[in-house]
Amino acid sequence: MAARTRLSLLVVQNRPLLGYRRFVHAELAASEPTYPAIVPSLTAKSKSARRRQVEEQVKKICASSVQEKIALITRIQRKKFVVHPQTFVRGADRWYQHFTKTAYIPGLPDKFNQGQETVASEDGSPPSAARTSIPGLDDDAFADVRALVSRAILQEHWQLRKRKPFLYRQQEETVGPVLRNLVTGLTYSLAKHNPLLQLSSLDINEKVHFYWRRGERIIPKGHRRGRLEPTRFQIDDRPHSQIRVTQQLPQFTPLEASYSAEVPKITLAPNVMPLFRRQYDNNIFTGAKLPDPACYGHTQFHLVPDGYHRDRMARKQQSDQVEVFLRANGLASLFAWTGAQAMYQGFWNHEDVTRPFVSQAVITDGHFFSFFCYQLNTVALSEDTDADNPRKNLLWGTESLRLYDSVQDGTVVGLNDGVIRLLVQFLMNRP
Repeated sequence: MAARTRLSLLVVQNRPLLGYRRFVHAELAASEPTYPAIVPSLTAKSKSARRRQVEEQVKKICASSVQEKIALITRIQRKKFVVHPQTFVRGADRWYQHFTKTAYIPGLPDKFNQGQETVASEDGSPPSAARTSIPGLDDDAFADVRALVSRAILQEHWQLRKRKPFLYRQQEETVGPVLRNLVTGLTYSLAKHNPLLQLSSLDINEKVHFYWRRGERIIPKGHRRGRLEPTRFQIDDRPHSQIRVTQQLPQFTPLEASYSAEVPKITLAPNVMPLFRRQYDNNIFTGAKLPDPACYGHTQFHLVPDGYHRDRMARKQQSDQVEVFLRANGLASLFAWTGAQAMYQGFWNHEDVTRPFVSQAVITDGHFFSFFCYQLNTVALSEDTDADNPRKNLLWGTESLRLYDSVQDGTVVGLNDGVIRLLVQFLMNRP
């Protein structure tokens, strides 16, 4: 007699049950969640809550207008390091390169070296006295500019003979008016050759401000002790004069060309430089308000202070710091000016620039002239936005160039046409 077999009830019931479970899981995966996602509280005292507060603030700033953006960015007033463009700190240019993520390139961009045709004179004069043709400017116009510069130098010489200036105000009372007359005269003379200057605005003794974040630190004491906070910086600059235009100057080099540039990295705290932390209003200002149509920078002119004398620094055996002072001045001033221009266009730390911003600067003490070009490639300089940012800002600059040797019998001796050519080329720059 055959044995009776029995299937297990568990096996029979599990087969349809397993298939049913797979079907239910597939439907649950395709359906939308019933409850909203759990997010950190905005009022809790935790790291996740602080992270969400920052994200909400960034979204609010990105959705605001330009004027509201600047107000929200500068709203929180903490102590910040005040960066002085004109400083006598040794090696200040390397510190300023680190604070602004700027790489220095000796010499000027290629566009100022193109189209130079040196024509030797008939009497066989040396190459330093040779004439150099400038694109868009004929020889007669260059002769008029040269005569204008000679008159400005003779006026300075006459002012020095009239009376002795006040103590520590020699640059302001003698070289300052001459530089102002030189800038206004050159701008007016070259306006017919450069249509961009016809719609420009000339500011005299205007203020320029810029506020940004770079790096972070641990708060050493106080009720916020032990927390991480960004390191804040502020530049308050006052150029002698500046030219603003309605169209943006063309870039000197593509954005991708700055990836391989090297920026000095300094691991020390800024107060070792030394820089000092102060607390007052955070300011971002280009020299004009937002509705002004001349919202782009063209050229700045800076006058060195009375404490800056080459003979005095030579007596102190600090001649090697002469060019350092000029580089630091050009870097800090141009970074603040171009950075403020980018802010006026709606770019900031979490919305990096989509195009370079370009400005130029001329620094002089009346006899020596230094020329600088700056290209702002990024404003994302904080610790959280600079992690994977290969862009770097670029600064081009020349060594000090002497404009003339002396004044004898009412004539200028040794007038350097190369310096005049660079002045004209800077003012002739246009899109």
